[in-house]
Amino acid sequence: MTSLMSNYTRLPVSFRHGKGCWLWDDAGNKYLDALSGIAVCGLGHAHPAVSQAIKEQADLLLHTSNLYNIEPQLQLATKLNALCGTDTAFFCNSGAEANEAAIKIARRYGHDRGISNAKIIVMDGAFHGRTLATLSATGNAKIKEGFAPLVEGFIQVPYNDVDAVMAYSDNADVVAVMVEPIQGEGGINIPDADYLQKLRALCNKNNWLLITDEIQSGIGRSGQWLAAQHGGVQADVITLAKGLANGVPIGVCLAHGKAAKVLGPGSHGSTFGGNPLACRAALAVIDTINSNDLMANATAMGDYLYKGFTQRIGQLDAVKTIRYQGLLFGIELESPCGELVSKALEKRLLINVTATSVIRLLPPLLLDQSEADMIIDIVSNLIIEHTK
Repeated sequence: MTSLMSNYTRLPVSFRHGKGCWLWDDAGNKYLDALSGIAVCGLGHAHPAVSQAIKEQADLLLHTSNLYNIEPQLQLATKLNALCGTDTAFFCNSGAEANEAAIKIARRYGHDRGISNAKIIVMDGAFHGRTLATLSATGNAKIKEGFAPLVEGFIQVPYNDVDAVMAYSDNADVVAVMVEPIQGEGGINIPDADYLQKLRALCNKNNWLLITDEIQSGIGRSGQWLAAQHGGVQADVITLAKGLANGVPIGVCLAHGKAAKVLGPGSHGSTFGGNPLACRAALAVIDTINSNDLMANATAMGDYLYKGFTQRIGQLDAVKTIRYQGLLFGIELESPCGELVSKALEKRLLINVTATSVIRLLPPLLLDQSEADMIIDIVSNLIIEHTK
């Protein structure tokens, strides 16, 4: 009997401390972390710049609420808006909350245009969170099971299919398209190079908002601050969380142009969102990524991993495809491979399997070549053994 609810299936390990790409369990065993807390710890563990920022802020002030001005929050908003091409920011505590804010912006945007039954186009295979609204926007029937009635107002279409979105151009209730530039939980699905550009053009034509969920793909993980920046696409609404503060809970919904002032006083809020501690940690993350050229390292290490995996396992019939952008990495097998997570743990490597048959790798942005070699070697050997 445990004091915790049983909504997680936990692996039989408990970590006590970490440094860089490495974690140590309570027995002193050392593990290479190729998951980063699910794309959260982009700077690895116990990064000195983040730790120092947290210590300094903890000695000053943790919380006042958004009834008052919060200087680190303003600094962070200014920096994020400059990096992402946006105008305003709403801070919260998680990716799901950031997406809730984005959904509310879209609905209020429709309301202000006289649309009483606003609808948002979302994608098959998408994952936007586990609150009722973000779950309703998620394109995964399995995780929705048992939670009906869900929130109405979402139209689900195939990912990477512009024609499927275009088919709703005459639907007067559509107000927005919500999309992950790279699907994370869906299996590291990377669309055609011009997919987001075509969605942007379609949204412009129909006066829809383009919402990009960059919660897993943002903050340098793809090799740019935003995955959408690889195609030069500017969204109206952008959501970020995971890697923003390297483990301190924070989320943000950024808005540009016509979406920037949709929410007015009293229309949305968060008690803890954008508190001084979280914002100081996030500022340290951004400064560290910039000063250490870690986005370039994410690109280089992603290319290195791809080359290594292609050489080792690329010709195996059991390997369906290897997909990556920077340090968002998915190796799709022809059959389910969930047991490889436990087998990798036995080899002192942390990985994940998503979408049943996709090995997902999300190592820290500061990964070096020797650590990449270990990932290539262990994962390749596991796949070879698995497919015998």
